[in-house]
Amino acid sequence: MSCTILLIEDNEQNRYLATFLLEQRGHKVIPAHDGPSGIALATSLAPGLILLDIQLPLMDGYAVAQALRGVDALRNTPIVAVTSFAMAGDREKSLAAGCDGYIEKPINPETFVDEIERFLTSPAGRKQP
Repeated sequence: MSCTILLIEDNEQNRYLATFLLEQRGHKVIPAHDGPSGIALATSLAPGLILLDIQLPLMDGYAVAQALRGVDALRNTPIVAVTSFAMAGDREKSLAAGCDGYIEKPINPETFVDEIERFLTSPAGRKQP
């Protein structure tokens, strides 16, 4: 199942790798370099999935997730945090901000797309284990 995925990530190398892996599986990836542009793109595009870095310029990923959840059209869009924040409590903080999933960086190229696609195929599309 291919999907339009919004990738909100400020690091060029991380954007390149995630985009490459996702496009190899047939997904269309739209990049955003910071939180405000990501929110604007999400609102206009209504993507099937949003991948969200937490450590962003201008606005952190927690605030971005909360803002996205405030948009009616995006309320049920899966948001997956992809972050280097890997301390105790970071996963819970991401989920509390409105993310449906959490993937630690560095990503594993062999499993990354499978991890992402489970959010596309879940019946409810929200809060899958």
